[in-house]
Amino acid sequence: MERKLKLPEGPFKAYLFDCDGTIVDSMPLHYVAWKTVLAEWGCKFDEELFYSWGGMPVVEIIAALNVREGLAMPADEIVRRKEGMYYNILPELKAVPEVLEHIHMSHGKIPFAVVSGSTRESVTKSLETLGILDRFETLVCAGDYTKSKPDPEPFLIAAERLGVKPEDCLVFEDTEMGIQAATAAGMASVKVLQPWERVAGV
Repeated sequence: MERKLKLPEGPFKAYLFDCDGTIVDSMPLHYVAWKTVLAEWGCKFDEELFYSWGGMPVVEIIAALNVREGLAMPADEIVRRKEGMYYNILPELKAVPEVLEHIHMSHGKIPFAVVSGSTRESVTKSLETLGILDRFETLVCAGDYTKSKPDPEPFLIAAERLGVKPEDCLVFEDTEMGIQAATAAGMASVKVLQPWERVAGV
């Protein structure tokens, strides 16, 4: 079924997109990668928790799981293994159609940025897989900011790089954390449905 995103009243001077779960339907693939790698450490990561932490940088996820599970998993090694696993299954990656439509429709009219909790390499490879990396003027990824979503810092950095005022930006996000960050930055936002919401046809 065709689903259109209802955009708030503009006009906007820039679009800021989260990447995973917003432009690319990558959350299910990321979850497979996480589960596979964490299983080697006997670490549980249930799906509901994974989605509720959407937008959290990878290193922060590992730190939080260590606390929760009483483990001492080495962040660097797990990041490397998890990213590697994700790249192996990347050929299966698809776009979120209703967001891709807006990217195609508005490209060249206003500047775009990606604002993500994922690593730059992961975001770059995801966008390259879909052949749309060149649509974005700038990528703000894990390591580019000190405070992650729901803090507004990542979105404010993107607006600054594009030379656009926060109130002139529209944010596309699939997580509550991301919407909170956009609101805190003084930006309008549009919520993209999660995979199960799309399947259920809600």
